[in-house]
Amino acid sequence: MDQLGWIIPVGIVVVLLIVVLLWVWLIYNKLTKQNVRVDEAWSDITVQLKRRADLIPNLVETVKSYASHESKVFDDVTQARSEILSAQSPAEASTAENHVQGALRSLFAVAEAYPQLQASANFSQLQSDLVQTENKIQSSRRYYNGSVRQLNTSVKSFPNNLVAGPLGFPEREFFEVADRAAISEPPRVQF
Repeated sequence: MDQLGWIIPVGIVVVLLIVVLLWVWLIYNKLTKQNVRVDEAWSDITVQLKRRADLIPNLVETVKSYASHESKVFDDVTQARSEILSAQSPAEASTAENHVQGALRSLFAVAEAYPQLQASANFSQLQSDLVQTENKIQSSRRYYNGSVRQLNTSVKSFPNNLVAGPLGFPEREFFEVADRAAISEPPRVQF
């Protein structure tokens, strides 16, 4: 009987070890899925920002043909486009987003001074495409922030926090606009 006395404690330790490893494995997989979802959501934002950046040169060229003397506005739009394309993080994208919004507002203000431009089918189509893209960006931002919220909640919650840190799951950054006043009014598009 003495020889079997050590089997029960060892068996309990083995079972507990298996339970702990299974628990770590489940949490790791959950956090990995949420992390991938955040990466996917960020990718969706960058796709929409790229789409908008691709529309901007066409819009600038259309407006330029009517208002060639407004070079500062065109330079500002080009600079803002460059910033949005080079943004690598939510914070950089947020700053670039503020610049793009301001530059587009200025561009549309210039366009308003030219009724023949407002009547242009090409300009109207570009405005429509821009509005659709802005809506997609907004939707992508909401999805991204929701995914980040879910991951961050999991990373901070007990007992997940015991596994998240050591296994390399940091909190992720929300896509927040740094200057809310700058974007409180979306680009004005008139048809």
